[in-house]
Amino acid sequence: MDSILALMQDPAAWIALVTLIVMEVVLGIDNLIFISILTNKLPVEQRERARRIGIGLALVMRLALLGTVAWIVKLTTPVFELFGHGFSWKDVILIAGGLFLVWKATKEIHHNVDPVDHKEDMVGRTVAANFGAAIGQILLLDLVFSVDSIITAVGMTPHLPIMVVAVVFAVAVMLLAATPLANFIEKNPTIVMLALAFLLMIGTTLIAEGMGFHVPKGYIYAAMAFSALVELLNMFSRRARQKNKGTTHH
Repeated sequence: MDSILALMQDPAAWIALVTLIVMEVVLGIDNLIFISILTNKLPVEQRERARRIGIGLALVMRLALLGTVAWIVKLTTPVFELFGHGFSWKDVILIAGGLFLVWKATKEIHHNVDPVDHKEDMVGRTVAANFGAAIGQILLLDLVFSVDSIITAVGMTPHLPIMVVAVVFAVAVMLLAATPLANFIEKNPTIVMLALAFLLMIGTTLIAEGMGFHVPKGYIYAAMAFSALVELLNMFSRRARQKNKGTTHH
């Protein structure tokens, strides 16, 4: 208790907390885009529950990982070598998660570009209709993003209370943003393609990180923000054209 009170009086601890909250929220966005795209394929009445379960699992997983911080730190120790590069368990998890994201995003992009492909459509529908399969996939990606998120937290501050507060806050933001984001993605079909492209880029980045190439996250998020801004301008432009058409017909 005394250590928590001491932390609350330490300005450096508050700076670390704010910085970590921002980092965790940003890392949570990747997780949220995936959850939104996946749950939007479920029947309408199941979507909200799937989102809550998915985000709840993300919180449980992050807190469970925080409880094993000593073990998490060991995850970054190389366990085997390949082509002269030492791979740790963190690298293996990131590569596996990245490959899964790239596969999933490519499959969804193909499905959106060529919806007439009935074989793909049947596969898509069996996956879409299955609540359990959606939760399983969310769980898998939650694990990858949680490991990334907690290793980031451990690298930024040695204080466990700060990590717990930042993680809980970030997951609360995810919970609040989940439904509006999913609805927004569903109402704007072009956003789906943009979100899938983001997932493809995030997947590629995870693979690169796992292979030992450091990709500055700032560049990735700047590119994502720029693309989102362009798409937003496109949406305003389309709406303005539709309004003009409506007034011309009258």
